[in-house]
Amino acid sequence: MSVKTLYIKKLAEQEQKNLQDRERVILEHLPQIRFIAQRIAMRLPPEVQLEDLVSAGVIGLLDAYNKFDPSKGVSFKTYASVRIRGAILDSLRDLDWAPRDLRSRSREVERAYALVEQRLGRPARDEEVAQELGMELREFQGLLDQLNGLTIGHFRTSDEESEGVDVDNLPVWYSPISPEETPFEAVSRGEMRRLLAEAIETLPEREQLILSLYYREELTMKEIGHILGVNESRISQLHTRAVLRLRSRLQAKLNPKQS
Repeated sequence: MSVKTLYIKKLAEQEQKNLQDRERVILEHLPQIRFIAQRIAMRLPPEVQLEDLVSAGVIGLLDAYNKFDPSKGVSFKTYASVRIRGAILDSLRDLDWAPRDLRSRSREVERAYALVEQRLGRPARDEEVAQELGMELREFQGLLDQLNGLTIGHFRTSDEESEGVDVDNLPVWYSPISPEETPFEAVSRGEMRRLLAEAIETLPEREQLILSLYYREELTMKEIGHILGVNESRISQLHTRAVLRLRSRLQAKLNPKQS
C-alpha cells in the first residue's frame, strides 16, 4: 500500500470517527435540545413548529461541539446550552414570524410606559398606560397577550428597521460568558449585564419575582401563577409588561438623547 493510499485511508477513518462522535453527541443532548425548544415554544404562537426549533437547536449543538474548548473551565453542557438557545433565537429572528404592525404596537407601548413613568416618577399601572394609548383597560391587556411572543427576542434599543444595541435575550445576566469572547466583548457584555440588572431593580417587586422565577428557575407561566395565586394569562401579561418596561428603560440609558 502506497503512502498516498494509506494517508487517504487514515483521513477516511478519521472522518468516519468524527461523524460517529457528532452523532453520539446529538443523541446524548437531544433531550436538552428538546427541553430548551419546548421552553421557548411556550412563548410563541402555535404556527411556529416545535420541530423547527429543535432542528435549529441541533445546529447550535454542532456549533458548540466544533468550538468547545475544555481549557476555558466551562462545562460542555453549559456551553452547549448557550449555543443551542442562541441558535434557536437566531432562527426565530431570521423567520421574523411576528407581523410588522404587532412590532410597531410593541414600540408604541414601550414609549407609553416611558412617558407615563417619566411623568409620574414611578412604575406605571396598566390603566394609566391604557389611557395614554387611548385604549380601554381590557383592550390593553389583550394587546399585552398578543405582545407576549415578541419578548422571546433580544432587546432592541431603537426601531427594528435601524441598527440598535442588542442585549441578547433576557437571561443574559444569568448566562456564562462564552469561552470564545474577546476581552472587549466580555467587558461589553458585562456592561450590558450591569445596565440590565440596574433596570430590573427599578421594577415592582412582583415583576422582579416573575422574571427571576421564569428565567433563573425556568418555571412555566402556569407554575408561577400557582405560586402567586393568579391565573397563567395574568402571569403572561405581567411578564410582558416587565419586559416592555425594561426595553423602555434600556432605551433611555443607552440612547439618552432620544428619551
